[in-house]
Amino acid sequence: MSETQTASPTAPTAPDVAGLVEDLSDLLGPELVLTDDRSLDKASQDGSYLSPILRAQWPIGRPEVVVRPTSVEQVPPIVRAAVRRGVPITSRGKGTGNYGQVVPLHGGLVLDLTALRGIDDVDPEAGTVTAEAGVRMMSLEKRLARDDSQLWMYPSTVQSTLGGFLAGGSAGTGTIVHGRNHEGFVEALDVVYAHPDAEIVHLTGEDAQPFVHTYGVAGIIVRATVRIEPLQDWRCLYASFDDHHDAFSVVPRIHRLDPAPRLCSADGAHVAGCLPPDEAIPPGRASLRAIVEASVVDEVSALVTGAGGVVEAVRKGVNESIKVSTLSYNHPTHWLQKAEPDTWFHMECQGDALVERLDEVEAVYPGGTLHLEAGHGRMFGMLNGHYTDPEAAYAGVPVLEELGVRVHSPHQYRVDHGTEEVRALAARTDPHGLLNPGRWEE
Repeated sequence: MSETQTASPTAPTAPDVAGLVEDLSDLLGPELVLTDDRSLDKASQDGSYLSPILRAQWPIGRPEVVVRPTSVEQVPPIVRAAVRRGVPITSRGKGTGNYGQVVPLHGGLVLDLTALRGIDDVDPEAGTVTAEAGVRMMSLEKRLARDDSQLWMYPSTVQSTLGGFLAGGSAGTGTIVHGRNHEGFVEALDVVYAHPDAEIVHLTGEDAQPFVHTYGVAGIIVRATVRIEPLQDWRCLYASFDDHHDAFSVVPRIHRLDPAPRLCSADGAHVAGCLPPDEAIPPGRASLRAIVEASVVDEVSALVTGAGGVVEAVRKGVNESIKVSTLSYNHPTHWLQKAEPDTWFHMECQGDALVERLDEVEAVYPGGTLHLEAGHGRMFGMLNGHYTDPEAAYAGVPVLEELGVRVHSPHQYRVDHGTEEVRALAARTDPHGLLNPGRWEE
């Protein structure tokens, strides 16, 4: 069935949740259909605790029922039943996103896809892997290593699912070379539309791209084919510095190496001191962590020592790479907030000004301290500051923009990528507006 085959609009005007629970129990068995408070509460939250602005709004939505299909083939009949009963559907992986994008704002059904963990095909010659939506990215990366392959990219939250990363994520380990996850990572998707006669629709190439990073508002991803490449001989290098200005000055130089690093992160001493204990992250010193090819370890070491730093450790293996990944992107903010609760908020920032005008950037917010990443063609980071209220947080945005810093707010849960195109697509694939409703700017 194609997206243009929109069946008759038979969904009722009022959601019939009780009828849907009966339908799903008959279809799957009652053990896969959950209505207990613990399951509903769990499906009402994600990683948006990082935003004090969103956290203050909790609960922003709660489902009436959670269903956990155990096969891809079970998803279309679940969707058909929900459409017939007029019940909103929010698809969900591990719920590790940071913006409330899998919280069911209008209640209804949460479709938990974490049991769909099959890895269907690894094809190093074609440069692709096909897997089900619920497979964890960490499991996929480890599986590929057995075939001397690696993903183009995977998120810093490695327990995220493939479907969740594609629908809700944006960037991660490997971004430096390959860009964000809607920029060529996806070769094909199997998607289920919210139609009364829903089936699995196979999409390839450009037809698949509109479903990436759009929170499941136009279709439910149940399987994906993504790009892989030959496994590189990675080393995980840890360095420390007296001052974070020195550490940050090295990041752009590592960024420009050939071959390029897979990841490069840096933090000042205060943030580094909140990270999980590791002898390679000594207390009281700024920290730099990078995943680089073995062939450039000596060059990276020279850059570190030339800037007054110390190489603390060089480690190897896929588990070590995954560990370094979990200390990047939003994770330092998580550890900072865990160490000092009710103190911090952050803004996502881009631009070379993060290094070139570091003092001015950090001065925008009281207590300002930047976590720095090497991104795709530019510097990227999380600017952490002391939180008082939303107005003060947003007041810093034009100041940062004046400094040459692009800002993305992590304090909202709306579709913010190709909005008009996605809205037009959803009008065909979700004619009743049942897929993760409430995601459009009003």
